[in-house]
Amino acid sequence: MFGTVAGVDWAADQLAARGIPRHPGPETPEELVETVRRHEVDVLVLDSYELDPAAAGAVRAAAVVTLAIVDGDTRGQDADLYLDQNFDTDLVVPAGRLLAGSAYALLRGEVLAARPAAARPAVPVDRPTVLAFFGGTDAAGAAPLLTEVLLSTGRPMALTVVAGRPDLADRLARLVPAPGQTLTVLPPTGRLPDLIAAADLVVSAAGTSTWELCCLGAPSALVCVVDNQRESYHRVVAAGLAAGLGDLPTLVADPTARAAAARTLDALLGSAQHRAALSQRAWSAVDGRGRARVVDAVLDTLRRSVERLC
Repeated sequence: MFGTVAGVDWAADQLAARGIPRHPGPETPEELVETVRRHEVDVLVLDSYELDPAAAGAVRAAAVVTLAIVDGDTRGQDADLYLDQNFDTDLVVPAGRLLAGSAYALLRGEVLAARPAAARPAVPVDRPTVLAFFGGTDAAGAAPLLTEVLLSTGRPMALTVVAGRPDLADRLARLVPAPGQTLTVLPPTGRLPDLIAAADLVVSAAGTSTWELCCLGAPSALVCVVDNQRESYHRVVAAGLAAGLGDLPTLVADPTARAAAARTLDALLGSAQHRAALSQRAWSAVDGRGRARVVDAVLDTLRRSVERLC
């Protein structure tokens, strides 16, 4: 791996557990070409909003197969393959070079191991178990606000919130649950698949974790935390794969929006049938075989590249 996972200890632990070495991330196309040649790389996966878009074409010109992970926009990259995991994406790239949609969602082994054989049944519970998390570091600071919204429903719940940073954990510790409610705050953890599988309802940011939630058949409510999540958020909500709580800046600024989000959560907490319907649609949308499909496509592209060189 070339790049950094600074400030995301659980991600560093994931790499270490798999024996994957880390190297500094080259910052220019020329440096990247020199790096892949030095390491004798056959295939390079590019996943960055900041790397010079010309890097993909430079590496491709050096006869290295490139896969660019994109999010509704190629950023001008010239790659052999583009992977856009967004639901119902309409990204336009040259024919035969796009791996599009949730069928290609990249999910780690822990998620696949926790995938149930079927969607969640409609089982009423007096005190739902709720999990809330908002990315590795929760850079936008969504956890305290959404926790307040959850608690404001007054519904009994056993709520666990993952605090991405110590300052967020401190803010969460100051919240006072109502009678029948408990609040447990955890640091970032690699146990999310197990926590998701055990939860009656999950509240999360509308990022790539959406596909983990779908694969696990988790009844979920999503918040759009950053702009690049907006299009996927609206498509997922429109398809009924998750409930929508709105976008974070609006929730921060508008009490009316927070009240609407609380009503959405209240309805989910009070209806096992509603949660089961979300679970069924989500579970059916992501079968967990996306990474195998991506690897097959990459290896096929590599084979054709080798044949051309021969």
